[in-house]
Amino acid sequence: MDQESIRCGELLHSIVRAVGTAVIGKEQEIALVVLALIGGGHVLLEDVPGVGKTGLVSALSRAVSCGFKRIQFTPDIMPSDITGFSVYNQKTGEFEFRPGAAMSNFVLADEINRASAKAQASLLEVMEEKQVTIDGKTHILPEPFMVLATQNPLDNLGTYPLPEAQIDRFQMKLSLGYPSYEQERRIMAMTEEEKAEVPSVAAGADILAVREAAARVRVDDSLRNYIADLVTATRGHGSVALGVSPRGSIALYRLSRVRALYEGRDYVLPDDVKFLAPFVLAHRLILRPEAKLDGLMARTVIGEILEATPIPLPDVERHGRGQVK
Repeated sequence: MDQESIRCGELLHSIVRAVGTAVIGKEQEIALVVLALIGGGHVLLEDVPGVGKTGLVSALSRAVSCGFKRIQFTPDIMPSDITGFSVYNQKTGEFEFRPGAAMSNFVLADEINRASAKAQASLLEVMEEKQVTIDGKTHILPEPFMVLATQNPLDNLGTYPLPEAQIDRFQMKLSLGYPSYEQERRIMAMTEEEKAEVPSVAAGADILAVREAAARVRVDDSLRNYIADLVTATRGHGSVALGVSPRGSIALYRLSRVRALYEGRDYVLPDDVKFLAPFVLAHRLILRPEAKLDGLMARTVIGEILEATPIPLPDVERHGRGQVK
């Protein structure tokens, strides 16, 4: 292992530990969000209220010393609230740009499915292009930039379900879930001061440097084929009406390199791909109506495909530098 990979892995672990001081018992979920941050993607957090979604995003912004803004999505929110707008200045005789909530490093789109389709669509350019265009002028968003959106999977009254095109723009879909009994006791005992005391262990420049290191992580041809095999299998599965798009295969490829760094390696293993596949691919599937009636879950389909797809043996494996689990 080279020293750069080890240093990057240690930095990512330190970010996870820092966020974990405020978000108890969710180390895996925190790590996945950090991987998405390095992968340059966005995360959809689907869970019931009160399990720490907002706290996770706020703690992450403090751990990496970056800006954080929260948008409470409601049916009357306007696209300009998100992207910004121009105001005429009578003193100068010119229009001035007033930035919206999207002009920050971390943007929490709280209850995104409660906003109208028009407001949801205003996030498309923001998430994909990382810029906003107002009155013909383009404003580049700060880097690192990440959108974390939340939605309640149970309360659908008065909501506007996200279209497939927008769901596909999220690199991952996660669920925090309820804490264990002991974790809940620890959470109750935490003071507001303790929740706010998240140590700053990195800066925005560090995140960008780790991204550059991730782009240098080696991926064997056999693993590229493996990712392509998994994605192609979703398109031909009998229970799937619409399989994973090429955006999904790109996301899995990039995140596999980031996870290798997280583990202190400069090369990707099949385990990286297998671990990430359910979080990266499942939300991109559209199941057939009969499959939904039978209670089939997208995660189950991904599990079946992982079981049926042969695991490759990359060159690093054959040379004894890793082990397929």
